[in-house]
Amino acid sequence: MPKISVSIITKNAMPRVRETLESIKWADEIIILDSGSTDETVATCREYTDHVYETDWPGFGIQFQRGLDKCSGDWLISIDADEVITEELKKEILQAISSAPEGVNGFAFPRLSHLCNQPIHHCGWRPDYVPRVFRSGFVKYTPDLVHPKPVINGVTNKLNNDLIHFSFDSISSLLDKANSYSTLGAQQMFERGKRASIFKAAYKGFWAFIRTYFLRLGILDGKYGFIIAISNAEGTYYKYAKLAMMHNQENLK
Repeated sequence: MPKISVSIITKNAMPRVRETLESIKWADEIIILDSGSTDETVATCREYTDHVYETDWPGFGIQFQRGLDKCSGDWLISIDADEVITEELKKEILQAISSAPEGVNGFAFPRLSHLCNQPIHHCGWRPDYVPRVFRSGFVKYTPDLVHPKPVINGVTNKLNNDLIHFSFDSISSLLDKANSYSTLGAQQMFERGKRASIFKAAYKGFWAFIRTYFLRLGILDGKYGFIIAISNAEGTYYKYAKLAMMHNQENLK
């Protein structure tokens, strides 16, 4: 079998990170990049690997790439600290990489995300294919602050088994992430010269709710679908509102 490295970026990832680490302890190498955890994340990770690095936070894209750059495996797997590789997915990954022909340099698999331990099957959360397995030397993450993408040089095939994603254990964590991501998204758009107004923010927020709840069938996920639709609307509204305020502050200088 080729050597397999798994890279995870962390910050205050307890208690989910232990379940994540348990699910990938079969890998030949585990690389952890932590950016300032104040809980037991670092100590817990050191129970599973000696390759734990404490770093600054440059944004998701650069941090993901830093993790891959520290890997020495023939094949690289990048997962989040709240994701779990099931036994079925593990077997499928091992089979796929052991028989991957030349030119097939990546694999994507569907992700099943959860809100308050409830699996979400709509809202745009499903099937959510994510490319996470890469042949070494054939992938580079975009340097985006938020929602970076791995650019794979070659063919990416799809696998069938789910990556389990415990997205949010509470409504508070959902709202905290919406606030954090709206700030990062606004900053990223500002740096790219994008502009917005409060009216545009309101329109974008309203449309995010319609898209999530009706067009992406969040209504079929019951109360959880409604919560996600509201959260998406708020996160989108505040992203554009924050962008508008950034330009206002720049004009006042």
